[in-house]
Amino acid sequence: MDSVPASLGDDAASLPVIEPSTLADDALIIDVRDAADWRAGHAPGAVNVPISQLAARLDEVVAIAREAGMPVAVSCGGGTKQGRATAYLLANGVDAQVMRGGMRGWKSAGRPVVTES
Repeated sequence: MDSVPASLGDDAASLPVIEPSTLADDALIIDVRDAADWRAGHAPGAVNVPISQLAARLDEVVAIAREAGMPVAVSCGGGTKQGRATAYLLANGVDAQVMRGGMRGWKSAGRPVVTES
């Protein structure tokens, strides 16, 4: 598959969700926003895999998740990309959860944000 189908994640209510406030400091977060948005502010330790690259980088994400040994929290800006990405990862055997509210939820929970120059 060359890309993540737009229809994935349409039934977001059926996807597992985790609250940003309950994530451990060392949680594995995959941020599916584009690189510019990621550089402007992301969770510490988050891995940027833009949704446009997720299918092509699936093996990398699977390896990162396997090494971490914990569920993947998937984040975007707070829209629909994280649901699509979570559904795609789940369909491909990755234990993934939607991070409620994405980065907006993360910031609202008072969690730290890192910027890249």
